[in-house]
Amino acid sequence: MRVFWFLLLTMVVVVTAVTLAVVGGGGSAVLQDVPPERFTDPLPAARPVGRADIEALRLPMALRGYRMVDVDEALSRLGAELAERDARIAELESTLAGAQAAAVTTGTDLFKQPGDRPAAEPADRADGTEEHGR
Repeated sequence: MRVFWFLLLTMVVVVTAVTLAVVGGGGSAVLQDVPPERFTDPLPAARPVGRADIEALRLPMALRGYRMVDVDEALSRLGAELAERDARIAELESTLAGAQAAAVTTGTDLFKQPGDRPAAEPADRADGTEEHGR
C-alpha cells in the first residue's frame, strides 16, 4: 500500500512541475507569447498583379482558419485588378471592331505595314497568256 501512495504522490509532483513549467509559473516565462501574425500586403501596388504574385500570396493563419479581414482585402484587390483588366480588354476590342469596320468600308488592309507596296497584278505577256506565280 505504501508503494501505491508513493507512486501517486510522485505522479502528482511530476504533473504539477510540468504544468508550472509550461504555464510559466516560477519567475521565468518558458513559453513566451508570440505576437499575432499580421498580413503585410505582398501584392504589388505599383504594377498589375501577375500569376507569380498570386502564387506567392500567403495569408496568416488565425485560431479558426484565416483572418476574414486579410482574405477580404486580398480578394477585393484581386477583384479590382480583374475589373480593370476587363475594362481594358473591352476598350481594346471596341477599338479593334471600329478599326475593322472602317477598313471594310474603305477597303484598306489593317495588317499592311507602313511603306509596303501593294501586290502587283499578274501582268499579261506579249503572247496573250498570263504569267502565274513562278
